Amino acid sequence: MNNLKAVAVFCGSSEGNDTKIISEAEALGKTLANQNITLVYGAAKIGIMGKVAKSSLDNRGKVIGVIPEFLKLKEVVHLGLSELITTDNMHERKLKMHELSDGFITLPGGFGTFEELFEIITWAQLGLHQKPIGLLNINGFYDDLIKMLETMVAKGLLKIDNLELLIVEDDIDRLLDKMRNYKPQPIPKWLKPERT
Repeated sequence: MNNLKAVAVFCGSSEGNDTKIISEAEALGKTLANQNITLVYGAAKIGIMGKVAKSSLDNRGKVIGVIPEFLKLKEVVHLGLSELITTDNMHERKLKMHELSDGFITLPGGFGTFEELFEIITWAQLGLHQKPIGLLNINGFYDDLIKMLETMVAKGLLKIDNLELLIVEDDIDRLLDKMRNYKPQPIPKWLKPERT
């Protein structure tokens, strides 16, 4: 069983227009706080990111924000966090979030959210980590993406084993339960530390 002491959450810096997404983001923040799981996220006080962080803090949760210096103004950095870490660039930000976390949850978002999800799942595919990766499919937001991933498998461009690295759920408690019970795949023999 995986001990989820800290979970990185990838999500939008915009709120969007779906109230269900906002309410589920707030529910996730509360759930993490109530289960003593530290929230690691991109440090903004706006958008879906801000909703998750505020809810976790409002429920006495620990929240660590990680943000590159150049984004502090653009994303309106949250100054009321348990801890704020500033990095030099985006790559350092993602490395730090990975280092601090025992697992990852992706909520709805835009290009940046997709990029974070696909980078962390690619790292898992390459054997760089064996942490659980969850996709919270709120209100069917990711239905088309999931269908696209299945098409990639059907066309022989993605192995089913690699698709199974992604834990998809539409319920927060079930997602966390599956992440705790996630059994990582063995690292492929062709992958050696010096190659990665």
